[in-house]
Amino acid sequence: MAHLVVRVIERCENANESAHLDLSSCELMQIPDAVYHLMRNTELVTCNLSGNVLKSVSPKFSQKFSTITDLNLSHNKLSRLPEEFASLSALTKLNISNNSFIVLPQVVFKLQSLASLDAQNNAILEIDTDEAITSDNLALVDLRNNPLSRNCRRKLQNFKTPFLLEISKDVDDDW
Repeated sequence: MAHLVVRVIERCENANESAHLDLSSCELMQIPDAVYHLMRNTELVTCNLSGNVLKSVSPKFSQKFSTITDLNLSHNKLSRLPEEFASLSALTKLNISNNSFIVLPQVVFKLQSLASLDAQNNAILEIDTDEAITSDNLALVDLRNNPLSRNCRRKLQNFKTPFLLEISKDVDDDW
């Protein structure tokens, strides 16, 4: 366990120089307060939290790391994102693939600069919104390997934004 603490501290120190925080595969169940403390004077550009066991991300994340452009949350146990993520106005790339999402969080559509959303390999059936997408930059939404409902597919196709939508072939409903 101690080696993981050392790993997190070393990676925070590296990020103070590079502005790229890589906390992938650190067995994190949450983002430790120490990380926010160690990174308090750094404007992060990217943050990689993939390959952990995160079940949630605290609202504090978007306040402390408001300048990030690229966030990788893949291969965790997330099923929702905090509403506060909407304030990540510089975020262009978000990876939430290989998590436990059942619903595509509404907050992703409020990210003004978002260009690429990777949400492959979740259990997404629905989208948590009827609202239009606020990002004019959205170029790619990857929802492959999700059991999207017919209603969800229809909703996605009706969005007026000209983004590329990657979904697995339509599979007939079981009933």
